[in-house]
Amino acid sequence: MSCFSLTQAKNSCHRSTFARAGLRSAITDLKDGATTMHCWVPQSPNPSKPNLLLIHGLGLNAMWQFADLLRHVTPHYNVYVPDLVFFGDSYTTQPDRSDSFQAECVMQAMEAHSVRRLSLVGLSYGGFVAYSLAAKYKEAVERVVICCAAVCLEEKDLREGAFRISDLDEAAGILTPQTPQKLRELVRYTFFRPPPVWLLPSCLLMDFIQAMFTEFVQEKKDLIRAVPQNRKLSELPKIPQPTFLIWGEHDQVFPVEFAHKLKRHVGENAQLVVIKDAGHALNAEKPKEYHKHIKSFLVDSLPRSPPITPSAKPVTH
Repeated sequence: MSCFSLTQAKNSCHRSTFARAGLRSAITDLKDGATTMHCWVPQSPNPSKPNLLLIHGLGLNAMWQFADLLRHVTPHYNVYVPDLVFFGDSYTTQPDRSDSFQAECVMQAMEAHSVRRLSLVGLSYGGFVAYSLAAKYKEAVERVVICCAAVCLEEKDLREGAFRISDLDEAAGILTPQTPQKLRELVRYTFFRPPPVWLLPSCLLMDFIQAMFTEFVQEKKDLIRAVPQNRKLSELPKIPQPTFLIWGEHDQVFPVEFAHKLKRHVGENAQLVVIKDAGHALNAEKPKEYHKHIKSFLVDSLPRSPPITPSAKPVTH
């Protein structure tokens, strides 16, 4: 008999949230004989609405990362929330671990659901995938939100000490925690004001680890190691879409100077908001500001429906 899992109970709550938002779970075979993609998709897509793709980062699954954002965007968009490869029910036997490969898999899944044009939000590692999507599929991607993802980093930045943790193996160990001690370290690393996880019993932390971090551990570490490989700013394409960058002022994973560097690289199409008193996990630490800024960039740009005028009343004699 299995023990009650608080984390799995929360997972069930998030699944209900997604269902109430009009989304359903869907598995897509990419027909390459190697890759399947899971995605939350609209139960009944509205052809009069634009499409929005939400791309998660490492760590918590997509439901945990976007459950709160859904209510802000589902009234205005057909929303799609994929699991990246090696997360949730998405998997491949292909050896490629690049964010470019992830982008290709996501776009193939979107095409399978007849999505031809979309805007997107990429959070942390998902920001690398989002940028790659915007660069590869310029005609398909309309607007881009990058959240705390140092897309402009270069391989040499690791050697030159630009990051608090420059050893990729050490970073991978923290970002895929397998012990309560490593999970506590992850929280301290990603929050400006960490919640007091050190007060929680180790059994609760292990429950969380077993639900979130025990599948495809090696593959996820390979994804992390692949991010900076052969990466040069001079080879990073400039994306043409209107782009919104949102960052935590005290991000220790990707320091805020990389936000300014990315804004300069993208150029006049980009705007940047830095949220004060927030670290890398700004979506959890400052959710109201995070949601307000994303909603402002995405929703306020949509064409407004003309006001509905009441029909004329019949003339009575």
